[in-house]
Amino acid sequence: MKNVDGHKPIAIGARLKKCPQIHTIGFKPNFSDYSPGEQKQFYCSSKIYYPTAFYADLFNAMGKTTFPSYHTYKFAQDKIKQTAIFQMLGLPHPRTKIFYGLQPKKLILKEFNFPFIAKIPRGSANGIGVHLIQTPKDLEQYLSQQGPAYIQEYLPIKRDMRIIVIGRQVALGFWRIAAKDTFKTNLSQGGKISFDPLPAKALDLALLTANKCGWDDVGIDIIQSANRLYLLEGNMKYGTKGFQKAGIDYKGLLVNLILKNYI
Repeated sequence: MKNVDGHKPIAIGARLKKCPQIHTIGFKPNFSDYSPGEQKQFYCSSKIYYPTAFYADLFNAMGKTTFPSYHTYKFAQDKIKQTAIFQMLGLPHPRTKIFYGLQPKKLILKEFNFPFIAKIPRGSANGIGVHLIQTPKDLEQYLSQQGPAYIQEYLPIKRDMRIIVIGRQVALGFWRIAAKDTFKTNLSQGGKISFDPLPAKALDLALLTANKCGWDDVGIDIIQSANRLYLLEGNMKYGTKGFQKAGIDYKGLLVNLILKNYI
């Protein structure tokens, strides 16, 4: 596949830097630092891959199509926005509230009973900003951190589902099983991968969520509790260990999807 000017598909971010089929131009914070030839490629290309968070909304304002989409970048590592869109769209999500102000403790304890989950709502990843709050002391320690309080009901689980949607299809899905003595299933926190079959309804929910939210490159986390499915969040910076364990060449998969114009 080539663009209208006869060039290879072009990218800004480094995701496919070592893939010869894709011309990765690289990120420059000043657009004027790109050569006239590079700028022309941006203008002429029908789609720009991995535009980075900096350029995604700028290209969107110009009417230029990108992959991942503008909306995918806008929701990245922002649990508050994700919760809001889940609630607005009526998608299943654990009961969650965000509390603002200097002393939200009383309000939180009016709404939630111990134990509950508290998260760092923006910029956190790999389970690092997720806390199980079991006592007033736990809550005080969490609230000592600056920023809004993101509080969520606790649904006890030993495993969750990571379903990766690329374009309009499920590229991979697997269970993440929590390590002993922790409620976190993140692989970086000792979680293990299992390729036992996932419920078909969970795959459908992941695709529905990605489509309704405008996300086209995302790892969606879903849990099953009391025979109900719940969306936890979308991870736009998902890891690729699952692909490795499944024997899938992740970069090769992306390149193939690009060259076939699926993404």
